[in-house]
Amino acid sequence: MEDFIIILLQSLATTAWIVVLGRVLMSWIDPQFERPLGQFLYSLTEPFLAPIRKILPQAGMFDFSPLVLLIGLGLVMRMTWFL
Repeated sequence: MEDFIIILLQSLATTAWIVVLGRVLMSWIDPQFERPLGQFLYSLTEPFLAPIRKILPQAGMFDFSPLVLLIGLGLVMRMTWFL
């Protein structure tokens, strides 16, 4: 049962990492998220990025919240390797 939980956590973290990276890449193509894929990625990631944005200080026109989330997800993925 413990192995199942670890594998599930790794899978969720990896999937979330890919989705956040997809949103970042999509923001270069469609910054307003008007296309269906952009809207889908926005709706999946915004609940996780908005609280981070509230904590981070403003950095001009740059949004570092996806970077913080990607680093956090990367740490979760690495920590599960040691369990």
